[in-house]
Amino acid sequence: MTVQRIRPPLAGHRLDLPSICDVCGKARSTRKHAKCSSIRQQRKQDEWAAYMANVAAKKAQGGRRNAR
Repeated sequence: MTVQRIRPPLAGHRLDLPSICDVCGKARSTRKHAKCSSIRQQRKQDEWAAYMANVAAKKAQGGRRNAR
C-alpha cells in the first residue's frame, strides 16, 4: 500500500532551526509557538508543494540507478 505524502517525512537529522522565532521575533524557548508554527506552515505550503512535485517527478522519471 503506497501512501501519498503531502509533506516529506520528519527529519532524520538535527533540524537547524534558529533560536529566534521567524514569525514573532521572540526566543523560541521562552513560550509555546503553536500559533507561530501554524503561520509558518501556511507560508511554507507552496514551497513544500513544489518540493514534493520535484520528488514525484524524479520518481516517475525512474532512470538507471547503479547501472554498470
